[in-house]
Amino acid sequence: MTEQEKDLEKLLIRWRRDMHRFPESGWCEFRSTAKIAEELHGLGFRLYLGEQMVHHDFMYGRPPKKRIEWHRHRAQAQGANPKWLGMLQECTGVTGVLHTGRPGPVTAFRFDIDAVNISESESQEHKPFREGFASENSGLMHACAHDVHIALGVGLAHLLHRRKEELGGIVKIVFQPAEEGVRGGRAVAESGILDDADMLFAFHVGLGYPSGTLVPGVNNFLSTTKFDAIFKGRAAHAAVAPQEGANALLAAITAIQNLYTLSQHGGGVVRLNVGTLRAGEGRNVIPPSAEFEAECRGKTEEMNEYIYRRAEEIVKHAGAMHGVSCSLRKMGESVNASSDSSLVRLLQETAEESSWFTPLKGAIKGFGGSEDVTWLMKEVQKRGGRACYGILGADIVSGHHDGTFDVDEAVLLPGTELLFSLARKAWATWEKS
Repeated sequence: MTEQEKDLEKLLIRWRRDMHRFPESGWCEFRSTAKIAEELHGLGFRLYLGEQMVHHDFMYGRPPKKRIEWHRHRAQAQGANPKWLGMLQECTGVTGVLHTGRPGPVTAFRFDIDAVNISESESQEHKPFREGFASENSGLMHACAHDVHIALGVGLAHLLHRRKEELGGIVKIVFQPAEEGVRGGRAVAESGILDDADMLFAFHVGLGYPSGTLVPGVNNFLSTTKFDAIFKGRAAHAAVAPQEGANALLAAITAIQNLYTLSQHGGGVVRLNVGTLRAGEGRNVIPPSAEFEAECRGKTEEMNEYIYRRAEEIVKHAGAMHGVSCSLRKMGESVNASSDSSLVRLLQETAEESSWFTPLKGAIKGFGGSEDVTWLMKEVQKRGGRACYGILGADIVSGHHDGTFDVDEAVLLPGTELLFSLARKAWATWEKS
């Protein structure tokens, strides 16, 4: 390893651990965004911040204004430059744009930046805790490798700046907020920030693939809708005047039980799950309110829409049965998408030419889950561009979204080198076409 590579690896590890120490939830990534913006600005990138790269009408599941302001204050207390916080105002996310000064395609890379709402392990066996970079923000943790994704994006920016003469065209690096819960992808897609993109690449680290391997493409993401069901009834004394109440908890339970009887779809896989239920005020009070969080998924957008509309009908009928009002609030959404075969081959060839990775042959047929990068992929493809989603293998400790999750940091340097090589190869391929 050269001295320059050693220096880059140190930078990558430093960034990954700093992000890991200060995780932030979706739409509240003020410190993360400010730190990234400051770094990219220093490297000469043109920046698009917050409101410049998200469409307000599609910011699913955004916290209340008071909560956002609290997160802004915490970000500053944890080292965010007030200059960048001021420029962000109330929105997070940043896109860096590098103009090489030579003809070529617009090549975009997307990295997600939010954390997961779980508590991190405080066991001495857990490396981040043992070595002093575990989460300092209660109830939040980078348990899905987005801290690694951020470091890869920043590392790519450094290589693009340092080796700009090896490239042509325009390169965009999109640091997207609120991927967890598929809340941010559509807002970025609808903003127009990628309207001119000829190629879009996105990656996830880990996902059960060991260090040194690469999945050069993913097809058939599941379409999904995340929703909250809210029931409003009327409180009453449970012994003295129960007849005067309207039981929101019973309405919610009726809805949940019937949601699990929904028929499947002959066209393929559909899924439905209720993950939380909150209700009531006391043991002797008819519950005046109830709320549950749920999700549905489908092999296609049509199948997901089918199961969501059926769920909506059940919730409304359950409310009517118990004399309470009810509503559904959409909290996140993503669509089905697949990687373009030409970019799968390009990524596979790039990996084969490196000394770091052994790529699988072709795209995997089923992701088994959902990812809101699909909004970006489809937007680019709709406008005549191409998109590809790859998986960067990395040994992990425990599964994603687990309090003991950790990632092999040895993937940071080769992963960054791969991304730069991909940008260079994308330009070289464009020149020949």
